[in-house]
Amino acid sequence: QVHLVQSGGGLVQPGGSLTLSCAASGFDFTTSHMSWYHQAPGKGRELIAMISNLGTVTDYADSVKGRFTIARDNRQNLLSLQMNNLKPEDTGVYLCSRTDYYCFGNGCPPGVDWGQGTQVTVSS
Repeated sequence: QVHLVQSGGGLVQPGGSLTLSCAASGFDFTTSHMSWYHQAPGKGRELIAMISNLGTVTDYADSVKGRFTIARDNRQNLLSLQMNNLKPEDTGVYLCSRTDYYCFGNGCPPGVDWGQGTQVTVSS
């Protein structure tokens, strides 16, 4: 059974940093592409970062490019999202996701499996 267990998140001031983690189990992590989604209050999920199964390819939404970094450790089955220079509009729930196909952008199918979500609040 697939498990994606998230940790991290919380309250941070604008300009601050946070790291989110996603521990994976129950599937072959090395063959799965992984993503982070952001769901702002009252809005749908937005794909913000994706990393290929071996970590050789990454993509970011324009809203986070240059501020967020997605990474993975295939030995420990861990996915992370380093978030720097956080802005109030980054507030929301962040979810990690697994997919079998690498596709980033509009029209791409959503992830197959999901973490439980982690709340990030950026406020002074």
